[in-house]
Amino acid sequence: MTESPAHRWHRSLPLLLVAGLALAAGTLTAGPAHAAPADDIRINEVVTTGDVNDSVELYNKGTATVDVSGWILKDDDNGSKYKIASGTSLAPGAFRAFDVHGSFGLGSADKARLYLADGSTQVDSFSWSSHSAPSWSRCADGTGAFKSAALTLGAPNACGGSGGSTTPVAWPGSSSVTTADASNVFGEDLSGLYQEGAVLWGAQNSGKLWRLVGNGSGGWKPDTANGWSAGKTLRFPGGSGSADSEGVTLTGAGATGGVFVASERNGDVSGTSRLSVLRYDVSGTATSLTATREWNLTSDLPAVGSNAGFEAITWVPDSYLTGAGFKDASTGAAYNPAGYGAHTGGVFFVGVEGTGAVHGYVLLEGGGYTRVATVASGMSGVMELQWEPQAARLWVVCDDTCSGQHRTMQVNSAGAFAATAVYNRPSGMANLNNEGFSVAGAAECVGGSKPVYWSDDSNTGGHALRKGSITC
Repeated sequence: MTESPAHRWHRSLPLLLVAGLALAAGTLTAGPAHAAPADDIRINEVVTTGDVNDSVELYNKGTATVDVSGWILKDDDNGSKYKIASGTSLAPGAFRAFDVHGSFGLGSADKARLYLADGSTQVDSFSWSSHSAPSWSRCADGTGAFKSAALTLGAPNACGGSGGSTTPVAWPGSSSVTTADASNVFGEDLSGLYQEGAVLWGAQNSGKLWRLVGNGSGGWKPDTANGWSAGKTLRFPGGSGSADSEGVTLTGAGATGGVFVASERNGDVSGTSRLSVLRYDVSGTATSLTATREWNLTSDLPAVGSNAGFEAITWVPDSYLTGAGFKDASTGAAYNPAGYGAHTGGVFFVGVEGTGAVHGYVLLEGGGYTRVATVASGMSGVMELQWEPQAARLWVVCDDTCSGQHRTMQVNSAGAFAATAVYNRPSGMANLNNEGFSVAGAAECVGGSKPVYWSDDSNTGGHALRKGSITC
């Protein structure tokens, strides 16, 4: 027989009265004030020194997305509080770093504590007795003990796996390096490079894009046609500002599909970080280029100094990613390009100087974006990224701060980019401030070797371009 609501109420009343009396007497305690998935959010990395000091990374070790809107981070002082912005959530396996510097500082002997939005229910904590050098990282992510490790904010921690344990080996090509430009052509600040057949594109920090052609002796010179002789000035959409252009790349469509530039700030507002990817139509003759689209990714990434942001960019085709079983970090499943609509047929990977992290983005034609990967490079900074189709590998390059180290990465069995080799710079090249690196295409392989080029930001000895080789 179906029990009526009234009957259920009267039958339950004695139990409710007993529960109420117990609570009044303090003998019955309430259950947890938060849902179980909240227990999966862990403090995963803490940085107290360097360019990204006073940063706390959270990690979701569970299987469900957790909304952390309004949650509170504190140090050892209950009066110091950082409130996480509304609309912030962590997908399973996601990392998110928070810059708490404007709210409090993390000292040499301090704590990082995480609370629910009520400010009193503690979720996790970590304390230390000396500054990070450079990072206090939980190993393994989300579950292990903290140890001193490489800085990997927003990415898996460098716990001795793919984040930096590979032993460096000799350069995979000739040890000799020669200059590849005439004397004092570019001056300082030449940065990212990208070779497109007989053209070498160069991004200069001072807000210029160069189109270089062969100089007849194996090097490069500025194209003198169509307004390129002194490089072209780069502007943000609408024609304003000066893009601090650090990296350059093309998609499978080549330059006709636009030249894509990574910029870390607007040179006219140099104290403010603006981590953007800009697309330029390079078909005209004007000496100034205005971006046809900007993808401003600043709010999606850990805060860095205005001169420690994007240094590198490269484009990896969807065909490689799907064939290699690349895992989409935003969904936790295999990467599916069809789920994103119009997006240039690949993923843009950008490198950050201040964190040494590499982030992969699907950039939508309409201006939206989705971050699908974050990779710890294992190096203190990333100055250049270069996808090499012939060998299906991603080059990750550091400058003189890492003694000119180069790493190659490919998608591993877990669907993530991981280091496959670490190379020292050619022994015939000094430890230069190389911020650019470019690999020639398969068509230039001769006797099992092909050219590579570096750009020296410091224009050492009056030369900004140098040429070497690697095995094909």
